[in-house]
Parts: sequence; C-alpha cells; structure tokens
Amino acid sequence: MTPPRRILIVVHPYRQDARQLAADVIERLTLAGIEVCVDPLVAESLSGSVGPVSLPADPARAADGCELVLVLGGDGTILRGAELSRGSGAPLLGINLGHVGFLAESERKDTHTTIDRIVAQDYTVTERMTVDVVSYRQGQEFYRTWALNEATVEKVARERMLELTVEVDGRPLSTWGCDGVVMATPTGSTAYAFSAGGPIVWPDLDAILLVPISAHALFTRPLVLGPRSRIAVEVIPGTQGSGVLWCDGRRSVDLPPGARIEVCRSEQPVRLARLSGDPFTDRLVEKLRLPIHGWRGAPAADAIPVLRHSFEPGP
Repeated sequence: MTPPRRILIVVHPYRQDARQLAADVIERLTLAGIEVCVDPLVAESLSGSVGPVSLPADPARAADGCELVLVLGGDGTILRGAELSRGSGAPLLGINLGHVGFLAESERKDTHTTIDRIVAQDYTVTERMTVDVVSYRQGQEFYRTWALNEATVEKVARERMLELTVEVDGRPLSTWGCDGVVMATPTGSTAYAFSAGGPIVWPDLDAILLVPISAHALFTRPLVLGPRSRIAVEVIPGTQGSGVLWCDGRRSVDLPPGARIEVCRSEQPVRLARLSGDPFTDRLVEKLRLPIHGWRGAPAADAIPVLRHSFEPGP
C-alpha cells in the first residue's frame, strides 16, 4: 500500500497575509488528498483558520516523512524551512512573500500554479552546499552549528573595531581590525557577502567566500576559496573588543577574546525543489532589477521605464 503523501507548511508567524495564504494552500492540498503538517511555531496562529492539519511529534524533526517542505514567506522564513528540511530528505520550495527572495522558487501571484505542480509532483530537486561551523574557547569546543548562506563574525561594540586573525588551510592569511568577516557559500553570495562587497558566485559552483567587513588593512579583498579549504578566525586575545558569531542571521553565540571559529564545507546539503530550468542569470536579473537593453530577451518597452525609475535618485 502506498503511504499517504505529506507536506510540511512553514509560514511567517507574524504576517496576516501569510496566514491567509496558508489557509488557501492547505485547503487546496487537502482537497488533492495530501496530508498537511504545520510547523509548530505557527500552529497556534493558524488555529481555526485552516482545515485538518497535523503537528509533528518532534518539532525539531518536523520534515521527517514529508515529501516536501513548502515555505510561505521571505528569505528569513525560507531559512527557517531549511533548518527543518536539512537531513530529512525532503526538498524545500519557497513562495516569496518578501522583498527580494533569492531563495524562493515562485512568487505569490503564481501560488495556484505552484500548488498544481506540487500536486502533480512536477518539479526537480537540486542540492546546495552548506558549511559546518565550530567554535572553540581555550581549545575546547563550546558551540557547533551550520549555515546555508553564511557564518559571520561581527563586532559587538559599535565604537570599537574587532581584531581578528584569519587562517586558511592552517596557514595565517592576515590580521584585520574590522567590523567583522563573512564566510559564505555560493548560495549566500547574494546575501550578506554581496552587501559587504563580495562577488556573486553561481550556486552550482562549489566554493567558500571569505569577505572582510570594513577592514583597516592593506589587503582586504574578498577571496573565493576551494570547497575543501578550511577557514579559521580567531578573536585576538588581550584586545578589548569581543564578537558574536551569527549563522544565517538566525543562530548566534557570543565570542570572547581568544575564541576560535572554524568553517568548512559540510557533508550535508540542503535540497531545493525547482519548478523552472531557467539559468541563474535570469534570476539574478529579475531579483536585482538589472537594466538590460538591446538584447533579444530584454524587457518589453513598457517595462523599461520601471527599471530605470528604480535606479533614479530621490528628490
């Protein structure tokens, strides 16, 4: 006997429009004979507004046994979905309700089409590399986590620089007085690393980015490292500045002087469901609103003023 199909729904917990959309999505999936499981974080906020749903026995393993993790929200909510989907075998598919939504596969206006394709299982699955992140104090491990986008070491006090020594593959690279450093995956190259001046890396390339933030040094260029490289960042002991480690902007731990953070490629990727075979270039142009003129695939004439307007300075 074929087991029933099951999908986990992850929703932004504080957005009414997300909850309203979730009710519609759950109804359509239920009518198609698919069992719906809801992220425990939003179960109470959805109570009374949706049809029959189930709650996972173990909230940390909510995606176990699901064929898909469907996220309604922006990139932050999708990163929450990635925390649930990683290691479960269930791919992640995001419907963008945020601003940019690089991790999302479709937009809100295409929700009905997206649900139809999910019901028909008309999607492909790709894998995105992640990084393992381990923190040490006096040689003893005190924090271990992972990241899909990036791990960042940042200063705590606005008025003080953070003094960091950076190693690559066990060799010292440089010492920076800086606001911090970003260690990103190709997926995260369009997130914090991009804002800090790092390059955009196509997601099918295996690499790790090292991007200093506002560093005071002669050599502060971003680096693209091989997938087997290991990065170590130490908060120089004896300095007054302390730091904080953030992973995907969701998980953090304080870093006292002398703390050491090691970052390397993880053996466990995040699986993403894809509805389109369009190249990453198209997504880049769409999300960053890049103006393109004179090419056969350029935007229609009536769309060009909108693109230009987005780059005009304000009054």
